[in-house]
Amino acid sequence: MEKTKLEGEVDQAKIDSWKKQHGEIFAVTGDNKVCYLKKPDRKILAYITSLGNNPIKMNEALINNCWLGGSENFKTDDALFLGLSQQIGTLVQIKQTEIAKL
Repeated sequence: MEKTKLEGEVDQAKIDSWKKQHGEIFAVTGDNKVCYLKKPDRKILAYITSLGNNPIKMNEALINNCWLGGSENFKTDDALFLGLSQQIGTLVQIKQTEIAKL
């Protein structure tokens, strides 16, 4: 059985190119559509936090700044945007660290 192509889906060569350029790449799927995002860096995170306490505006800016490609419906369809917004926190990864007084 042939896999159904999702709206916005790109080939593996494009994904490999993005990985080489940006490191980790994430695919978000919903409603037979897909979009691709990179992990945000400190510049993006600093910009997002400068937007104040408006979660919708912050999520929109994070998505726009991490966007690599895929179905534009994730930006224009409110239901898909909100679904993506619920997942967007997984892009920001924090590693456990330790501090020791010397």
